[in-house]
Amino acid sequence: MLFIRVHLLILLAVYSCSLCYAEDGSKLWLRYKKVSNEVAKSRTVISHSNHQKALLAKQELDNFWTGPSVELKVEKAQEKLRDGFTIEEKKGKIYITSHEPIGVLYGAYHLLSLQQTNQSINGIKIQEIPSYNIRILNHWDNLDRTVERGYAGYSLWRWEELPHVISPRYEEYARANASIGINATVLNNVNASPEILSSEYITKVKALAAIFRKYGIKVYLSVNFSSPKVLDGLVDSDPLRPEVQSWWKEKVKKIYKEIPDFGGFLVKANSEGQPGPQDYGRTHADGANMLADAIKPYGGVIMWRAFVYNPTLEDRAKQAYLEFIPFDGKFRDNVIIQIKNGPIDFQPREPFTPLFGAMKKTSQMVEFQITQEYLGFSNHLAYLAPLFKETLDSDTYTDGNGATIAKITDGTLNGNKKSAIAGVANIGEDINWTGHHFGQANWYAFGRLAWNHSLSSEQIAEEWIKMTFTDDDEFVLPIRDMMLDSREAVVNYMMPMGLHHIFAFDHHYGPEPWADIKGGRSDWMPWYYHNADSLGLGFDRSPAGSDAVSQYNEPLRSQFAQIESCPENLILWFHHVPWNYKMKSGNTMWTELCEHYDLGVKQARDFQKIWDRSEPFVDSERFRDVQSKLKIQSKDAVWWKDACLLYFQTFSCQPIPYHIERPIHELEDLKKIKLNLKHHN
Repeated sequence: MLFIRVHLLILLAVYSCSLCYAEDGSKLWLRYKKVSNEVAKSRTVISHSNHQKALLAKQELDNFWTGPSVELKVEKAQEKLRDGFTIEEKKGKIYITSHEPIGVLYGAYHLLSLQQTNQSINGIKIQEIPSYNIRILNHWDNLDRTVERGYAGYSLWRWEELPHVISPRYEEYARANASIGINATVLNNVNASPEILSSEYITKVKALAAIFRKYGIKVYLSVNFSSPKVLDGLVDSDPLRPEVQSWWKEKVKKIYKEIPDFGGFLVKANSEGQPGPQDYGRTHADGANMLADAIKPYGGVIMWRAFVYNPTLEDRAKQAYLEFIPFDGKFRDNVIIQIKNGPIDFQPREPFTPLFGAMKKTSQMVEFQITQEYLGFSNHLAYLAPLFKETLDSDTYTDGNGATIAKITDGTLNGNKKSAIAGVANIGEDINWTGHHFGQANWYAFGRLAWNHSLSSEQIAEEWIKMTFTDDDEFVLPIRDMMLDSREAVVNYMMPMGLHHIFAFDHHYGPEPWADIKGGRSDWMPWYYHNADSLGLGFDRSPAGSDAVSQYNEPLRSQFAQIESCPENLILWFHHVPWNYKMKSGNTMWTELCEHYDLGVKQARDFQKIWDRSEPFVDSERFRDVQSKLKIQSKDAVWWKDACLLYFQTFSCQPIPYHIERPIHELEDLKKIKLNLKHHN
């Protein structure tokens, strides 16, 4: 009997220990270890400011910093730092200084990240000034807690419980964002419900703003342009009518009374059926300026989305440029035009939107999609820093070379005082926040690039790996390389060489290049984009086609216009390419296409091998979770390869090259696959 009791105690102890070390991903990259009492007594952390944010910085360092003593200073003379900071080691003590209290908190998190990644702080002297003033997450969260294009469960915001019940995840969310310098959040979907502006919901938003405030995060709201009419029964929502203008001014006044540091509004207008000023014969400038005037006395900002297109014979890729260029210089100075990175819609690869740099008198911000709407949802590993960098580092050749999108949007090129960058969040209620453990890296990467857009994809990946898993090089190096290859792998097995928007209708998961939905708009159909026929494949945007190339500056205009000089990773974006066109490799276009799809499958399978070899370095729970996701990704890669090659083969009338892995599906069987993923939750 004694033996059984002892045995049970041992089992309970082992089980309890395993629970202590169970890893569910909820800690993200903030895997700090609490300092011992002995360490805490050996050093001091002093804050010379009693501001809440500075005291929070002191608390974080008190709890987790194991190095020498630290002094935190807020010095108004350091105005050039804005909300940045300096960290300097002198005579065995660390000094963190900022112009703003929040900068001291950012400095504390930076110091802890140096500790996490085992970097030396001896003689350290660094200065960090953020690239953008506003570093904002856009949550596409609905008031019923579903999330449009969300793949990590329901929304974090429990609207039905607010303001009386406060989830502990609200503060965890704010802390995670502050640790990477994100300082703003849009709480609700750009397809906004007018109800978010009701008194009931403003009270709920106020409760969230109070939690986020001490972490330096301002709250913004997406607004429905028809709110005056819908909420309070105005005849219409015409932005030039005094009654409508008065309604917005009064609404803004009430919001700022409850939330004095409210950030402003994000607006999706006259796009995909959303209401807007054009409903009343007014312009985007009329609508944006009306809201800007209402919010300006409080220091608020209007972020007006340039994602607009209508059913028309005009190439969809050209429409935002054509619609916004006439209004350059006509927007108020507290309006920022929010522009998606590509001219279509967050595709795995797009050229940059030509609007960047073309509006020289208007503040512009780039909008990235962190959530993987077109990149396998939360099932596929796709590290997005290379995609973000590809856009930010692109030269628009506005007034000569060196006019990168980074310089245009951070304000340095045109001297704009307000600069911003946005990312559509991939965060949900799942315990690991993002549905896929590696999805956390994209949240992290967006924050790091919003803070410093000169960082490399490689550097960010290494930081995240070391902070999230281990700093052992045997793990870090192969996993880093896997991450760096992953976005290109997805492009290869989904839409290589500039193919785009050939996903399944509506939910965008899986291939459906044959889709032709009865009654559907042509610019929502894959055939509109791939144009496969007996002659070739791709969308002709050359001067002989839609002439979308004319929206780019030279030398890009000529480079994109000529099939011989067009980058081959975009050749099917800008040209309808003959099946037998000779590529730089010597292959025909058809053979090259086949090889890209085959390579993507091989890369996905290699990721499985790399991850399986990493098992000794990873806790069993996260190892199994990622392993399971990689199995799905490999199966999906084959699905994509077979569907696209078998379908396009019906036009090329050529055999799939015999060195390419044979299809394992029948085309007719693939066409029968219908997934019910409409709500994405």
